[in-house]
Amino acid sequence: MSESNTSIPYPARWQALAVLLMGAFLSPLDFFIVNVALPAMQQGLRANSTELQFIVTAYGATYAVFVVTGGRLGDIYGRKRIFITGMCLFTLTSAACAMAPNAEVLIVARILQGLAAAMLAPQVISSIRVIFPDLEQPKAMGMFGATFGLASIAGQLCGGMLLEWQPFGLTWETVFLINVPVGILAIILAFVFIPENRPEKRPKLDIPGVILISITLFLFIYPLIKGREEGWPAWVFVCMVMSLPFGLWFIRTEKRVTAEGRDPLIYLKLFKDKKFVTGLAVIFLFNNTASFFMIYPVYLQSGFHWSVLSAGLAVLPYAAGFFIGPLLAAALVRTYKDHILTLGLTLLSTGFIGSAGILWYQSMPGPLLYGALLCAGVGHGVVMPVIVRLVLADTPVATAGLAAGIVSTAIQLGSALGVAVIGTLFFSVLPLAASYIKAFMIALLLLGSLELVALYYGIKLKNNKY
Repeated sequence: MSESNTSIPYPARWQALAVLLMGAFLSPLDFFIVNVALPAMQQGLRANSTELQFIVTAYGATYAVFVVTGGRLGDIYGRKRIFITGMCLFTLTSAACAMAPNAEVLIVARILQGLAAAMLAPQVISSIRVIFPDLEQPKAMGMFGATFGLASIAGQLCGGMLLEWQPFGLTWETVFLINVPVGILAIILAFVFIPENRPEKRPKLDIPGVILISITLFLFIYPLIKGREEGWPAWVFVCMVMSLPFGLWFIRTEKRVTAEGRDPLIYLKLFKDKKFVTGLAVIFLFNNTASFFMIYPVYLQSGFHWSVLSAGLAVLPYAAGFFIGPLLAAALVRTYKDHILTLGLTLLSTGFIGSAGILWYQSMPGPLLYGALLCAGVGHGVVMPVIVRLVLADTPVATAGLAAGIVSTAIQLGSALGVAVIGTLFFSVLPLAASYIKAFMIALLLLGSLELVALYYGIKLKNNKY
């Protein structure tokens, strides 16, 4: 179907959504489940700490660098085609990860897996934007948001259980093999249910723009990811400073391409839309929550000597809220209407700050802490689909993939910065506080404060209807 036909709703759009959500499920699942399996990888592959870090960062950095390009590829070559291509590559690279004989091969496979995820993710968001009419988009986006919550639950539980059970005598390999049957099923169903949607006039890919934005994002994001682990050496700051001239070079290139009447990688006029830019600011600040999933297990495993599975189960209240929130949003909007984003960010910041207050009086995790984390998780779940839909609502259909790629980049930048800043604070305060509890409290207070800043920008978004 061409994009001029989108006034007539696609009949099998809900079946298509189910297939798209299978793709949306795999990327965050991989993030959570691989982190759980790192100790088993260290033992099974005889990997050192640097190699383990690369196993994690290779995937995240590659995804973040190429996701804008992945979104633009969908606009040019068709979102169904790029989704299926990305899913095929993700499935193959997952199998390659499981069969890796050493850490070096696994790192290469993880880079290719991150590239596949960068092709997949924007097609999910942009396809929802294109194939669903406005009245149905809140429900579709809510199900999209709930998928991330489900992935966080499945990642913690499945990772722990697979490593405990060791099916067929396998350990860490199973966290990659689980992607293969899901990927194969998604590929088959995608051919049947997902409609092809692309512009009638195909734009050309801006190769100089791809190269320059990739260099810019790599110089900024990779040092952010590695900086905390390496103790913030000088090369980290040199790389981040070098991203500025490359970024300016990219902007000049895009302006020249536009002036010549050709198709740029990014239409810079998108950033003249205050609603779009303010929404990106909220997304960036909101996704600092990624740091919680790093420091909370450390607090439990190192502070209280909990097992990996027990620490994973302790994340469930937040993850359950993350799953429930998007499903509640449709009901909440009938009561709170235009204030749904404000409500979600309030629940999120209150949950984190409340958790810090509870730990002041009760250091051991218990029902009160889990209740506060559930509150934060519900807020997280409410905010995610709302803010993504708000940012994409007014973008032209022809550039929906590009806009989705920019949103995904903002998500990755927020996540990387949150892990870098809050993770550094947590581990820096730890020796001074001589207590995992106090360090965790301080990190939670900072995280809650950042969500309050996001709330400020969320309030500035007028007409934020869900």
